Amino acid sequence: MQTLSQDLDLACVNTLRTLSIDAIQKANSGHPGLPLGAAPMAFALWQHHLAHDPRDPAWPDRDRFVLSAGHGSMLLYSLLHLTGYPLGMDDLKSFRQWHSRTPGHPETFATPGVEATTGPLGQGAANSVGMAMAERMLAGRFNKPGHKLVDHYTYALLGDGCMMEGVTAEAASLAGQHKLGKLIWLYDSNDVSLDGPTSLSFSVEDVAARFRAYGWQVQRVEQGDTDLAGISRAIAAAKAESNMPSLIIVRTTIGYGSPSKQGTCEAHGSPLGTDELAATKRALGWDPALSFHVPAQAQEHFRAGVARAAAVRAAWDKTREAYAKAYPDLAREFDRRMAGELPEDFAARCERELPRWESGAIATRDAGGKALNALAAIVPELCGGDADLSSSTKTSIAGEGDHGLEHPSARNVRFGVREHAMGAIGNGLLYHGGVRPFVSTFFVFADYMRPAVRLAALCKLPLVCVWTHDSVAVGEDGPTHQPVEQLASLRAMHNLRVVRPADANETAQAWRLALESDAAPVALVLSRQKLEVLPGTATKAREGVARGAYVLSEAEGGQPEVLLIATGSEVALALAAQKRLSGEGRRARVVSMPCWSSFAAQDASYRDAVLPPGVRARVSIEAGASFGWERWIGDCGVALALDGYGASAPGERVLAELGFTVERVVQAAKASLASAGGRGA
Repeated sequence: MQTLSQDLDLACVNTLRTLSIDAIQKANSGHPGLPLGAAPMAFALWQHHLAHDPRDPAWPDRDRFVLSAGHGSMLLYSLLHLTGYPLGMDDLKSFRQWHSRTPGHPETFATPGVEATTGPLGQGAANSVGMAMAERMLAGRFNKPGHKLVDHYTYALLGDGCMMEGVTAEAASLAGQHKLGKLIWLYDSNDVSLDGPTSLSFSVEDVAARFRAYGWQVQRVEQGDTDLAGISRAIAAAKAESNMPSLIIVRTTIGYGSPSKQGTCEAHGSPLGTDELAATKRALGWDPALSFHVPAQAQEHFRAGVARAAAVRAAWDKTREAYAKAYPDLAREFDRRMAGELPEDFAARCERELPRWESGAIATRDAGGKALNALAAIVPELCGGDADLSSSTKTSIAGEGDHGLEHPSARNVRFGVREHAMGAIGNGLLYHGGVRPFVSTFFVFADYMRPAVRLAALCKLPLVCVWTHDSVAVGEDGPTHQPVEQLASLRAMHNLRVVRPADANETAQAWRLALESDAAPVALVLSRQKLEVLPGTATKAREGVARGAYVLSEAEGGQPEVLLIATGSEVALALAAQKRLSGEGRRARVVSMPCWSSFAAQDASYRDAVLPPGVRARVSIEAGASFGWERWIGDCGVALALDGYGASAPGERVLAELGFTVERVVQAAKASLASAGGRGA
């Protein structure tokens, strides 16, 4: 039987360490260095500070813990197992295996108790900023004198790699700007990365000075391998600081306890090996013959920490009960928001209050701003902001003010020029719950947000991305600001709904669709230039946008010979070409296709009704890359697209010079008709 150390806390730390390295060795894959080095700080936090409830992992007022250094996932899984989450020993033994609840990096959809899906370094750090921001927003909205319904902390554990990533720098800068006093980062500072010592690439920078300059409280724990009391004191001091976020730099030894590998990159990303595993256990005072062993006294001690947290939960339950009696309407709103549900009257109010246009010309970015404000009056949890571009992207909620320490319930977030962090912070707001965020920038800079958007798609987070200045029609700013390939590349991202509306009515309905989406991010790709309100969209856009594509204008005089399929501003061009073709005796149908993925998800009968298989003459019209359009236009179709870059000139001139004219559409239609046998069939 394992003989416990006199220091029961340290025995628990070693239980975390050995469980983790056993699982990694069994999988023959993983990162043992972080669990061995960071186990003390994780234990000190979970045992003595973290408010959580293994019986109810979604308890609204729990503290959030994010393992930003997600490669150390076995440390988190060991914590979850030992503190009573529904993660059994067999799950630990299935680490990194097919359909396991212990995947290689933490995944919210795979494992109870995981707060954020972390893998790309720095994303989790930025997620934690969003979580802390959500806590403040909800506290500002719901807390009343004598009734603190929302009052918790957000913690993240970062490594040297996280600290090197630009997204972490952006997120930390914003957190300091917003004085997020309930955000606490634990930095596993071990001076080793995958390729070797951090002196190869990360030795000149003074991280502590950087964070002080960001407006953070900074503390150091120099003996992080063993000084559990020092770590706990630092966490307590961080919790006591209410006006700035806190960074605790914990000096650790990567692979602590491994006689041959500790302190080196060899402990980072590969199993220790059977001989070194045994040697490490001996160095930690563990019997090397024991595998996946949890001493009874250690398990009991872990559960004592859970009991401490359970008392916090029990006190909150009483607070919640008293709050519901004192503020029943707010209590119901809180429950609804934390459940991720829209207001009961959402659909009815949208029908009454969403703007609708019959005529005129309005840029879809402007229409989007009007729709946003109408929806903000219906959905109080709607919040967000942009990369210092609200005057251009029209993403400001009127009358709300700017979120911050002095205005915690305000719904406009000033992200500044920080697109990398903005997307990940938006995900963090959603991970926390209770809010529905949007984020915005120019479409060409969507590439800066791509890692966060991909994670939103992977995790089925309904992030709303408002991307304006959607094509070469941006004009004078030139090709650096004119998106071309972005539509095609983002459409390739599974579970991201990319919507490029044709006019104001489609835009309003796209915004509604975005809020109705509960399992996918939605990208609204909007124009800078004014677009005419198109005939028929006032009545057709609701269903048409939801289905992804619809017949906007039917061919005159019988069945269509050629299909003109367009998105965004080019739908108006398709309508003009339809009129020209009709005058020449050709029957053309105009299809508006704002969202490829939504249309692809429709049943075959609807798709065939919109794009009849027998009509092989087809033209796609879109001021973007042609890639992917072959799916919709077939082997006889012609893609009027842009497989190059734009130029600096007025937008109308750029479009004309690049071939987006009525004449070119008509020529393309005739070419497709000829390819299809003359009459489209």
